[in-house]
Amino acid sequence: MIPRAFLHLTAAFVLSVLPLVHAAEAPGAKFRAGAATSNITPNLGSPIVGGFLPFPALHVHDELHARCLVLDDGKTMLAFVVCDLLGMHRSVSIEARKLIQEATGIPPERVMISCTHTHSAASALGEMRYTSEQPLDDYQRFVARRIADGVRCAIGVLRPAEIAFGTAEAPEHVFNRRWFMREGTVPPNPFGKVDRVKMNPPAGSANLLEPAGPTDPTISFVALREPGGRMISIFSAYSLHYVGGVGNGHISADYYGMYCEELKKLQHAGDNDPPFVALMANGTSGDINNINFRQPRPNQPPYGQMHHVAEDVAKKVNAALVSVAWKDHADLAASYRELHLLWRKIGPELLSWAKEKQAGATGSPMKADLPVIYAGRVERLSRATNPALVPLQMFRIGDIGIGTSPCETFAEMGLEFKKRSPFAHSFMVELNHAYMGYLPTPRHFELGGYETWAGTNYLEPQAAVKMLGTLLEMAAGLAPEAK
Repeated sequence: MIPRAFLHLTAAFVLSVLPLVHAAEAPGAKFRAGAATSNITPNLGSPIVGGFLPFPALHVHDELHARCLVLDDGKTMLAFVVCDLLGMHRSVSIEARKLIQEATGIPPERVMISCTHTHSAASALGEMRYTSEQPLDDYQRFVARRIADGVRCAIGVLRPAEIAFGTAEAPEHVFNRRWFMREGTVPPNPFGKVDRVKMNPPAGSANLLEPAGPTDPTISFVALREPGGRMISIFSAYSLHYVGGVGNGHISADYYGMYCEELKKLQHAGDNDPPFVALMANGTSGDINNINFRQPRPNQPPYGQMHHVAEDVAKKVNAALVSVAWKDHADLAASYRELHLLWRKIGPELLSWAKEKQAGATGSPMKADLPVIYAGRVERLSRATNPALVPLQMFRIGDIGIGTSPCETFAEMGLEFKKRSPFAHSFMVELNHAYMGYLPTPRHFELGGYETWAGTNYLEPQAAVKMLGTLLEMAAGLAPEAK
């Protein structure tokens, strides 16, 4: 796949004269911030992923971007990148961070690269999902290079800044999609078993009992502005899966990109040079979506609900800016570990089932044949070589702590991290540096459901416990003081 041949960047400057990080580390240097975007839209005809069967892109409704923010406290630089992608393989992040270090001197552990999980993008996952390393294809190499370009552009527009933390509440857009249902009404799963919960049950059904988990309605954000002046950037996170509802074969950044553009419109002089750049990262939304299963909404035209959510969330964040406390400095620090976990174990009975299903499959199905699809996933997962290298990261921005996960992480893990973190302000970002499937807590493995199936879930059942414990250790090592 050859990426579209244009090099449009939000911040334009001569890269050949870009200073390396050490050039900015002067004694007594002031806090600075810079932000830029880099276009990562793939070719038309590229396979759009997100469903069980990919289909070709026919139209670009809105361009995909790597949105980049760089902070500098005079000693340390941190780089944030949010990509309009379903997810990326660990190898893409490694390549992008290598390019960033070569060009700017920022070490890999100080670069956070996450994905929004839009379901209307081409794949940066590659062909080998159940492995920690793989060769990059053309589009993956393109994405890695554009990420590095975006960070370089953000560094090129660094300027004195003030920083603030804020939150806004948007409970009306988030719903837990895993439901307990009346006995005997949960259909069999692809493996011929009956789970205790159903993901995305029939909306409005009389058989619904209650959601199987909580939601996190809080939008957490870090705001940057020129001292006493106009806004530079807002890095935000909200625990909402993609909204969806796009046109046939459309490429789209989903509500994440729309939110960023709407928030830009709400800023005074947002189009000045350099322009304001918003970033919306995915929080912990592995079991959350935008569907009210108790009261289903009427059908809407393409992008209708997406615009509604994006505009409302942007307005809420913008309104919250009036009550934040601005500071002229924040100490920066980062911690990065690769936890060695086990890939999901495939027992002999399940592997035998998978081989039987594959042997009986005939050709390529025109529609998703879930048992056959999962048989292939199970067989490939059975060949995964341990350990799984699971990237975990913590950023400190003054009294703000941001933890990450490379998985589609359940909301309750993000809520627990906020509760137990030693920072005054904390939140999580998922799908960071890799895509390693869904991350249910051990309680949910007992309940079953789509997010726990082998091939949807990639890692050992205790992965969420081990990852949260490690993140809290990392947070304790960075925190300025206990709450």
